[in-house]
Amino acid sequence: MSIDLNVAEVTAKAKVLLEALPYIQDFRGSTFVVKYGGSFMEDPDLTVRARVTSDIAFLSAVGINVVVVHGGGKAITKAMEESGLKATFSKGMRVTDEAAIAIVKKTLDEVVNRDVCEALSLAKARPKALPGDTVLVCQKLEADEEGNPVDLGFVGEVTEVKVKLIKKEIADGFVPVISPVAEGYDGKPYNVNADVVAGRVASALRARRLFYLSDVPGLLSAPPDPASLISTLKISQIEELKKTGVIDKGMRPKVASAVRALQEGVQRVHFIDGRMAHSLLLEIFTDKGTGTEIVHG
Repeated sequence: MSIDLNVAEVTAKAKVLLEALPYIQDFRGSTFVVKYGGSFMEDPDLTVRARVTSDIAFLSAVGINVVVVHGGGKAITKAMEESGLKATFSKGMRVTDEAAIAIVKKTLDEVVNRDVCEALSLAKARPKALPGDTVLVCQKLEADEEGNPVDLGFVGEVTEVKVKLIKKEIADGFVPVISPVAEGYDGKPYNVNADVVAGRVASALRARRLFYLSDVPGLLSAPPDPASLISTLKISQIEELKKTGVIDKGMRPKVASAVRALQEGVQRVHFIDGRMAHSLLLEIFTDKGTGTEIVHG
């Protein structure tokens, strides 16, 4: 009886691998950009983060070129509080003065980026830390996504991605890990929205896929009901979802950067839940997937 059970278990595993095979063959040599962010980044249960980094290590091992862009908003807020500075926001965007940008850069480059790289190393990937201001150039952000003028201090809008530097690390077998800090035209560091950075990096690299990992299942037509998950969304449907409030608040910059990435050559964009076990692999290597994919339509 035990032999039959073992055979059944092994056969089930083989079926999973065979389902993944055509995807592995198709995606080998492609570039995927993964935006690594959400509450799972700070989850005290290290197994949650380990599952994400092992997924990324798996992608790299089967010949997919993975580039990671990470966030770090909670870590920044904590570091500012420890330094006696209060985090302030305007329309959901962090105001960053000269004192704050020094903390932002140090936290993102020396704390969050290091942690992500260490987690990837434990998963037997080969991460390469790339402080954002070594590969990203920006101008000062002067308007929000509705076009209204804003002054957030040292907050930037990416205007250039130094593709050759990123591609060199990929060619050398590394997984580049990029922090969301860019160099301004004045030579100073600027805080930039990590979701937007991921989109700009994906566009510049002509990535085949762009993944946003967060702490929600994807786009929900009736939030917070997970049963209302929108599996596939066409660009033409987005405006209506904004009007009805389905796409709101923190999801707006994600969706806006996703649309721009699609318009600039990225084939598909995926929103998936980083808390779900191996959601990245399930989204890529299974027929059904787990989150929301945005397509041209």
